[in-house]
Amino acid sequence: MSRRVVRQSKFRHVFGQAAKADQAYEDIRVSKVTWDSSFCAVNPKFLAIIVEAGGGGAFIVLPLAKTGRVDKNYPLVTGHTGPVLDIDWCPHNDNVIASASDDTTIMVWQIPDYTPVRNITEPVITLEGHSKRVGILSWHPTARNVLLSAGGDNVIIIWNVGTGEVLLSLDDMHPDVIHSVCWNSNGSLLATTCKDKTLRIIDPRKSQVVAERFAAHEGMRPMRAVFTRQGHIFTTGFTRMSQRELGLWDPNNFEEPVALQEMDTSNGVLLPFYDPDSSIVYLCGKGDSSIRYFEITDEPPFVHYLNTFGSKEPQRGMGFMPKRGLDVSKCEIARFYKLHERKCEPIIMTVPRKSDLFQDDLYPDTPGPEPALEAEEWLSGQDADPVLISLKDGYVPPKHRELRITKRNILDVHPPSGPRRSQSASEAPLLQHTLETLLEEIKALRERVQAQEERITALENMLCELVDGTD
Repeated sequence: MSRRVVRQSKFRHVFGQAAKADQAYEDIRVSKVTWDSSFCAVNPKFLAIIVEAGGGGAFIVLPLAKTGRVDKNYPLVTGHTGPVLDIDWCPHNDNVIASASDDTTIMVWQIPDYTPVRNITEPVITLEGHSKRVGILSWHPTARNVLLSAGGDNVIIIWNVGTGEVLLSLDDMHPDVIHSVCWNSNGSLLATTCKDKTLRIIDPRKSQVVAERFAAHEGMRPMRAVFTRQGHIFTTGFTRMSQRELGLWDPNNFEEPVALQEMDTSNGVLLPFYDPDSSIVYLCGKGDSSIRYFEITDEPPFVHYLNTFGSKEPQRGMGFMPKRGLDVSKCEIARFYKLHERKCEPIIMTVPRKSDLFQDDLYPDTPGPEPALEAEEWLSGQDADPVLISLKDGYVPPKHRELRITKRNILDVHPPSGPRRSQSASEAPLLQHTLETLLEEIKALRERVQAQEERITALENMLCELVDGTD
């Protein structure tokens, strides 16, 4: 009689649990926009959620510790004239977040460590280059201040946020709407999915498609793709009969899938969240009430089902905490922030262990907040793996770091070749532009000083009320 051999894996017993009620974030009006982004972004300091907002787009940013009921007058981040469609925290600065909107712009924001007294309305920089709405954002994993955006104009733009300049524009690669974009681990390649049903691997600096696969999933509904640690591509999509399906592909041989599995007949798009440290991929469907997770290995069938975390309420969106934001003392290997209609609920994934010691097999060194490259180095062709940190003693987020924007020096403009005009005629527009820029900077500084003075006044009033109360 043959015995069934059970596959060896330390992640066979990953245990999911929703946080207690007092650890949730209540009374948040989550956006009702019909868009397949996660609507939520989280890092070791802050939780950001796209919310309903009249007359434009907005999102709320809460310190992680600020659980419980959120005041209805809590300050928002507002500045877009259309609904916000995607948000993404900078991996190298926990106080910087980018937002993309239906109004065709991308805005980059500096979030203070203290709670602001009024809405944040002034972005550090506004990036304008798309002609239609911008629905996808993704920061470069290793290069400082490099941000990717993809819009309804079927164009991918890669920006240097530090200067506000376009580094690269990939505008002739996608004939239809782009559904997802993902960097590989060192940011040298992109995996994209498109409404034309084609999965593409793109070298952005050469502006060329290095591999592609038509109909990785045969259904017409949106497909998603993420790079795995081994350099494979994990995809989610639909069959011709509208069943949800997952796939694993080798970009060096796109003819046949490494693995292809049908799942169920739900119609929600599956959002894959991949953890390269454990090689586990978590699938969260919009409108589902469950999170399914799989381990990707080198052994057949390559994508191994682990378990399902189920709950009663369907999810409107999902945030995924970077590894450095987890509690290693509790053997926590993943944490999700599940959006309901009016609240956000943390869901914690743990691997139960008897020992209280640091479990180094669960926590290999993981990407930290330091970039490995500058934007110019990456653009020139350099590649570097993420700068890793150990989580043995836990992770303490660094203090607030200012995002400095260095616009190209407008005085350093070479005059056009040809007959030299009189000095006053050629320099007048330039001088005018310089004066306007300086006046704008002075105005911005005055507004910042005024905001600080108002903050001081508010704190003094609170202090007076507290003193009066004790009397």
